[in-house]
Amino acid sequence: MVKFNRRQFIALGAVGTGAALVGSWLRRDISDRSVTSAPVNSAPLYQSSNGLLELDLEASERLVNLGDRQANLLTYNGQIPAPRLEAKPGDKVRIHFTNNLEQPTNIHYHGLHIPITGNADNVFLKIEPGAKLTYEFQIPNNHPSGTFWYHPHLHGLVAEQLFGGLAGLFIVRGEGDEIPELKAAQEEFLVLQDFSIDDRGRRSDSAHMSLMMGREGEIITANGQVNPSISLTQNGLLCLRILNASPSRFYRLALEDHAFYHIATDGNNLNEPVEVDELLLTPGQRADILVRGEKESGQYRLLNLPYDRGSMGMMGGGMMGGRGMMGSNPDEAIALATVNYTSAVESVALPTKLNSIDLLPEPQTVRRFEINHGMTPGVGMAFLINGEYYQGDRADTQVKLNTVEDWELINTGVMDHPFHIHGNAFQVISRNGAAESLLAWRDTVLVKRGETVRIRIPFNDFTGKTVYHCHVLDHEDLGMMGNLIIEA
Repeated sequence: MVKFNRRQFIALGAVGTGAALVGSWLRRDISDRSVTSAPVNSAPLYQSSNGLLELDLEASERLVNLGDRQANLLTYNGQIPAPRLEAKPGDKVRIHFTNNLEQPTNIHYHGLHIPITGNADNVFLKIEPGAKLTYEFQIPNNHPSGTFWYHPHLHGLVAEQLFGGLAGLFIVRGEGDEIPELKAAQEEFLVLQDFSIDDRGRRSDSAHMSLMMGREGEIITANGQVNPSISLTQNGLLCLRILNASPSRFYRLALEDHAFYHIATDGNNLNEPVEVDELLLTPGQRADILVRGEKESGQYRLLNLPYDRGSMGMMGGGMMGGRGMMGSNPDEAIALATVNYTSAVESVALPTKLNSIDLLPEPQTVRRFEINHGMTPGVGMAFLINGEYYQGDRADTQVKLNTVEDWELINTGVMDHPFHIHGNAFQVISRNGAAESLLAWRDTVLVKRGETVRIRIPFNDFTGKTVYHCHVLDHEDLGMMGNLIIEA
């Protein structure tokens, strides 16, 4: 197991304002505090059988329970979060999708390495209101097990539809699930979402300035609940598989008096567990972490610590302080869930070996992508890649199948931007010229303001047209996206 020092830990994607401040949040006296909350929900589960995962999936607006109120949200099959889908490498997936929204939509299978054309992970499909489409694809035999997800991806409506609630987990079961220590651990899934709801339970409209910053809601939920309860057996091992399904909000996670043992990034196992005190999840990212039940029996809060992702200044601030629809103090730690100790079990060990990741070979090509915002004729203020506002019919980046490329992502703007590439996982090579300390596979990487991040991408298996973009999804909808053409 690796234990990271502070400098290395920040390179993982976590951020802090100093160890003393972090400690002040986490060393609070909990002995006299008792929190009563409902056990964490589990989303409805659809699993593959005899090599096939087949289901009906409907997108519609429904009245659902959200915390202590009811709200009209956008749902898949009437659920917040959406049903959890589980399949294995080699399985065929067949999803009979019906769009009963008032807007067109589609589905992106985030993180899955599957075809990017046809009725698979094709973000250029447009399913009109009332229309149906059957998504059908096969998960490759060599696909890694891990935590992936699905959500809408029709350009111009992505942030609005995700903010309305449309998100669900897609789990690939495989070799990683057979590691003995992980099989012995208690597994819990957490889908983190935020919502903005008025006093009548209606989804709030977003002001222009909040879109520029990236919309955030005043209600933060884990599996559609406000501060649910998670059980942890004394001496046991808890495996939390966490998804940030918010369109803009960053989650800087810490558990009172407990370390995290980070075991997977964006659905892909690390080589070995990495001990950290906190973990930053940008929109779209996933993390699998282990928690040891080795503390005094009691209740411990899973916290979202303050994080400053930048500001539009006078342009995006005004009465909202640059953060859009916050609804809560951005300098305040928020309890996302409460971990409750239960009866003791025999001690469960941490795994020592998880994966065998090798560094990718040197690239054949190096490209440069500058991400920023600026004025665009006919559009106004927009978010740009290499000075360009997204156009659907433009070929921005053309690559060859079975090649490896390095991309330098240079953030010259005033806000942090998580950068996501569809269909192909990558490795982070360096940040501001310093070698990346963690060898890992990712599909989304944070590029902080003023930072240059170099990533290395193998383009394997599938040709066609897909996209790369900022995963603050208002920024994607407002232009920070490019078309990627993978040619044979």
